[in-house]
Amino acid sequence: MMRYLQKLGKALFLPVAILPICGILMGLGYAMAPGVMGVPDAPTSGAMYVIGFFLIKAGGALIDNMALLFAIGVAVGLAVDGDGTAGLAGLVSWLMITTLLSTPVVSTIAPKMFQWAEDGALVNTATKVAFDKIQNPFIGILTGIIGAVCYNKFKETKLPDVLAFFAGKRSVAIVTSVFSIIVAAILLFVWPIVFGGLVWVGNAIKGMGVLGVGLYAFLNRLLIPTGLHHALNNVFWFDTIGMGDLQAYWQGVTEGGVMANGNPVNWSVGMYMAGFFPCMMFGIPGAALAMIQTAKTKKRKATIGIVGSAAVCAFLCGVTEPFEFAFMFLAFPLYVVYALLYAIFATITVALGYRAGFCFSAGLTDAFFSSFLPAANKSWLLIPMGIAAFVVFYLVFLFAIKKWNLKTPGREDDQDGELKIELANDDYTAMAEIIMEGLGGKDNVVSIDHCITRLRLEVKDRLLVDEKKIKSSGAAGVIRPGKTSVQVIIGPKVQFVFEEFKKLANK
Repeated sequence: MMRYLQKLGKALFLPVAILPICGILMGLGYAMAPGVMGVPDAPTSGAMYVIGFFLIKAGGALIDNMALLFAIGVAVGLAVDGDGTAGLAGLVSWLMITTLLSTPVVSTIAPKMFQWAEDGALVNTATKVAFDKIQNPFIGILTGIIGAVCYNKFKETKLPDVLAFFAGKRSVAIVTSVFSIIVAAILLFVWPIVFGGLVWVGNAIKGMGVLGVGLYAFLNRLLIPTGLHHALNNVFWFDTIGMGDLQAYWQGVTEGGVMANGNPVNWSVGMYMAGFFPCMMFGIPGAALAMIQTAKTKKRKATIGIVGSAAVCAFLCGVTEPFEFAFMFLAFPLYVVYALLYAIFATITVALGYRAGFCFSAGLTDAFFSSFLPAANKSWLLIPMGIAAFVVFYLVFLFAIKKWNLKTPGREDDQDGELKIELANDDYTAMAEIIMEGLGGKDNVVSIDHCITRLRLEVKDRLLVDEKKIKSSGAAGVIRPGKTSVQVIIGPKVQFVFEEFKKLANK
């Protein structure tokens, strides 16, 4: 199950990777055409306005249809060979389920679920709202999974000669439609319950105001090792329960407005994203500096390479996994403290009125472009809050590492025969060769995959894996989530190492 969830997490990155271009397009658009936001005295005509309006709509075309992108992207990402037929199957499943579970269809086939009163009033409004919201990212991911499962299972289906035209990959969409009908019948009864649970969790945290923001930030970071933070994010960032903080922000909607799908915005737009910016852009570099200073002298250079580069990555684009996975398993108590710091700074930042949003993550790029949107507020506050985050993260990490003698990067116990291999910058071939050797050679490697920051590998004999050898390649860390599963933390350039690793495995 854990292995499949990891593959799902990787598949989600395919559609999510589209979001940064949305942010750039919409950020530029709002900068060029502030009149779209209703800014007083801003022009609402002319070439600049038209171009800006055009860019806003271009970015919105993707942001507003993220659920559909999930359906197709997840299906392709989970397909064993990445074939586009799986994407078509995901689309088929999406169209079938969202149509069969739309409010008009459900009210016809199961009118008692809506409990209409004698005067025609709707008694059970919660059920209607649930089916009104059936076109959401959760269903998008589910239909993507259905499409991928049907593709992987039936892509080589053989049929009698008379039906041979429908054999193989042509059978996938047909089978998918049948399975989707069955799933829709199940969801007819299950979806209102699931939706009600999501609404309850979301509203419980939402009802806590800025304290809820802190709780959300804490859970977001704490769930990263399991990958379950994606489910939590869907509740707040996308229109799964009627909120959609990310969608509202990039649609240019503010509190009191109405989203493109007709949902009223009754929260302070950006509040579930803003608190991440000071932590990711400034807090992580502060924590990294503490790790570097407390590292053993002979390991300091290697520590700079691991956490220093990870900190730069977090600052620029908000990718935090290379930093987090470098210490979360080495010093988990410190990781809990790290999550608590997120909660504290998210609460304070939002309480002070700072509002910002991201399409990809809370890095410099999104901070700049999101500052032009209507919901942006007190953008200047990022600097003082960032400085405070840098100092606090630095001091807390410095104290905790020394006080508890934590084995953060550079403080691991020395062992006899410790490897001291240093790679040239961007020498992906050499890095792949060392990782391969650390895995016990290509004959011990069963499968090769990667996500946004990690190589995901399966081996025959786990006893042949030499973690120290793998880390000597320059990798940020090694994770063993299962008996034969090995994950090597590389960073954003993992794709280049992956390509070289595949060449070695195919020799």
